[in-house]
Amino acid sequence: MCGICGLVYSDSQHKVETHLLDKMNDVLSHRGPDGDGTYIQDNVGLGHRRLAIIDLVTGEQPLSNEDKSIQIVFNGEIYNFPELRSSLESAGHTFRTHTDTEVIVHAYEEYGVNCLEHLDGMFAFALWDDRKKTLFAARDRMGKKPFYYTRNREGFIFGSELKSLLQHPSVKKEIDPVALHHYLTLQYVPDPYSIYKDIFKLPPAHFLILKDNKYQIRRYWDVVYKPKLQISENEAAEELHRILKEAVKKRLISDVPLSAFLSGGIDSSIVVTLMAELCTEPVKTFSIGFNYEAFNELPYARAIAEKWGTEHHEFIVTPENAADIIPKLVRSFDEPFADSCAFQTYYLAQLTRQHVTVALNGDGGDETFAGYPRYWLDRYVKPYTALPRFITQDIIPKMVSQIPEPSNIPIETNWIMGVKRLAQVAATSPKASIVRWGSYFSEDMKQECLNDEMRVLVKGHQSDAFLSEFFDRAYADSFLDRTLYTDLLNYLPGNNLVKMDRMTMAHGLEARSPLLDKKYVEFSACLPEKMKIKGRQTKYLLRKMQTDILPDNIRDRNKRGFAAPVEEWCKKDLRDLIQDSLLSPNSKIYDFFKPDRIQQMVSDHQKGRINHGRRIWTLLILEEWYRNNQQIKICMNPECKN
Repeated sequence: MCGICGLVYSDSQHKVETHLLDKMNDVLSHRGPDGDGTYIQDNVGLGHRRLAIIDLVTGEQPLSNEDKSIQIVFNGEIYNFPELRSSLESAGHTFRTHTDTEVIVHAYEEYGVNCLEHLDGMFAFALWDDRKKTLFAARDRMGKKPFYYTRNREGFIFGSELKSLLQHPSVKKEIDPVALHHYLTLQYVPDPYSIYKDIFKLPPAHFLILKDNKYQIRRYWDVVYKPKLQISENEAAEELHRILKEAVKKRLISDVPLSAFLSGGIDSSIVVTLMAELCTEPVKTFSIGFNYEAFNELPYARAIAEKWGTEHHEFIVTPENAADIIPKLVRSFDEPFADSCAFQTYYLAQLTRQHVTVALNGDGGDETFAGYPRYWLDRYVKPYTALPRFITQDIIPKMVSQIPEPSNIPIETNWIMGVKRLAQVAATSPKASIVRWGSYFSEDMKQECLNDEMRVLVKGHQSDAFLSEFFDRAYADSFLDRTLYTDLLNYLPGNNLVKMDRMTMAHGLEARSPLLDKKYVEFSACLPEKMKIKGRQTKYLLRKMQTDILPDNIRDRNKRGFAAPVEEWCKKDLRDLIQDSLLSPNSKIYDFFKPDRIQQMVSDHQKGRINHGRRIWTLLILEEWYRNNQQIKICMNPECKN
């Protein structure tokens, strides 16, 4: 893993300032503690921070071709680079290093932008072609590696993280109200938005071409869910095992020590199992737990570690850890990000980096084999919508609203909250229900809580409608496949992969995800729905594949999730912090919200009337982010709505 940055000034006579490029590069040092490098040619500048994984001696960047007409800065890993290198050498290309970075340069020389079709891995890169005076940038298919960019009067500026772009004096720190609007619903800012007006994220599976001060963005790959494979369960399970074993094997290529994150869930357990089959030495595994039994999965992780004889390490996260780490989380993400799983991911990465430089994980299993509860929604919504509207929209919602919501149970396994949420969303269409199921602030709640100025700025924008566009665009027939597609393009890259990237990079640790392998994703997409959900069992084929390998209590247990107990923390342990921030007369978020609504929300939660824990946490992160970013303002221009 690494960090990249750069700029191309619009005026060809405007030479890139060395000190400015160095400044943009230096703030990414946590992503690449092993070295740095820059390239400047007139109005073009590229910067790179290196975390050495492959070819530790000659892998410095920026890296060029033989005549230096092509320069590249690259973040990620290309897993098929040995095969691709061999093919390019047969075509006459000469290599001077053993890095995967140089393979991209020669693949571009051979195939142009179509080189992306040949790359198997996780990546974000920017390549300058001096002969064509063109910048070519791209992001991997699933969105593992980040790429932010902006285009203003000065030129085109990019980087792995927002903090790099913000070092340039021409980049304004103005909050995009629409991005903030989506954050409240999702707990993250979705692609292509960033929290700042006019700074964007290059979406996964897209590339960008900048030439003559104009840029265009195109998609180069997509997930398709039809036609479905005509295959038996046993054949599918065998093929899935083969594909996953190959995916893990590719991700074991490294010149530094490797390990695995182990939660005790089905996905990370499969990864550790396959690593144990492939490795000659005991696998190093790392797990995080809590003092709250309902949130603690360490017993399951220990069971897998004992089965495979791993070198196992653990860490217990406490409320004291939470209060201490909030400022660090805010600095790492650069924009509001409220998934509470960031807590344990931060400490998990910190623990792991004390021993190794690379860790494999189970990201992707839920979004490919339907592991989340919301994938069941259409089964419940369809019969519910057959009832008279006065029952579904009036009587039932009023009845369930009176039921107390326990805050000491993970939201993923809290059946009372599940029933209440189902009653709230089921009165809509199945498509709308899948969007609203994952909403933390509903559209109605945002209208109640936002002040008059903010409501004007976000008028005409709905997070429901934003996500529904992806649902409608999916090349799929079933509700389930369309839902999986929506998550693969939004929740996975916008939440899970951002979290994994920032938390691991904060400690100079590389994370690899076998369950996001291209062949695995394409194969799972074309499997029949019954191989993903069968009866009441999710991830059916993944479980079947491990019938004789994983213990029954691991293979057959329901998904619990990796969340922190923020509902309980917001009642007790974080009470003083909430008082000093959200309830303070000087609270920054009162620029956006009605103070009385926020105060009522906190009161209702802390008195046990309504479980607002996740919403309070979302606001707490926003407040901390706002306080820690000086000279920032909300964009009040109506064009911010576009």
